[in-house]
Amino acid sequence: MTATAALIAPGARRRPPAGHRPSRSYAIYFVAFVLVALMLAPVAYIVLGGFRSNSEITLDPSGLPVVWNIGNYLDVLASGVFWRQVGNSAIAALATTAFVVTLGLMAAYALSRYSFRGRGAYYALFTAGLMFPMTVAITPLYILVRDLGLMNSLAGVIVPQIAFALPMTIIILVPFLGAIPAELQEAASIDGCGRLGFFWRMVLPLAVPGVITVGILAFIGSWNSYMLPLFILNNEAAFTLPLGTQAFASQYSVDTAKVLAFTSLSMIPALVFFSLFERRIVGGLTGAVKG
Repeated sequence: MTATAALIAPGARRRPPAGHRPSRSYAIYFVAFVLVALMLAPVAYIVLGGFRSNSEITLDPSGLPVVWNIGNYLDVLASGVFWRQVGNSAIAALATTAFVVTLGLMAAYALSRYSFRGRGAYYALFTAGLMFPMTVAITPLYILVRDLGLMNSLAGVIVPQIAFALPMTIIILVPFLGAIPAELQEAASIDGCGRLGFFWRMVLPLAVPGVITVGILAFIGSWNSYMLPLFILNNEAAFTLPLGTQAFASQYSVDTAKVLAFTSLSMIPALVFFSLFERRIVGGLTGAVKG
């Protein structure tokens, strides 16, 4: 033992040598790899199953395609039903996203920038909206949509989706808009910029990360919505893609390969959309927490 080592206190903590990784890091990576594999395995099974034949699936359900058959995917893409359902989902998702972002911005701007009587109660009301999922309110919601005459129409799906997406939107946007310095608004008012001018010229550009985040969440939530269209839409011409996938699986239950191909194509838009804007979502949520 050298003299330098002898001077180290017995209870002192020594640093690991350079390039050394603790075994705990390997355990974390292993657990993460297992979780990712468990999540991706069903997706991979569905996608690969679309390239197989029904006989192959019957003989070996978990095997790989012996002959890669793209006919199942081509048949689905050539079907007008699939594209009609894609169009219905796109209309519902885009309309829901546009109204959620617009209404959420206006409400969050008032709640975060101005003091008025009942502001805390209004914010608490929106927060309480998170405690009532659509599964709980589906029966009264069905009655309300029926009484409004919106059954079997995309409007009957869009309006409730807007209402249920607003609480999360406002909760995310309020910290973003509230973090804008008050001095900036005072300087804008001195230059003759009113409240609406300050909103359009200053608030919106600074709140772009939060706006993108809530827009993506609203779009994906609407695109993947299944329960609400199930109760509201009875006409196949108005089916959205998740509901159409279930109807297709029931109609072609004996053609497992084609059902898997239809399901794979139904997943692609949401997966691509989420993959492209994943960093935007994380960045927006991080900014909301910091605000």
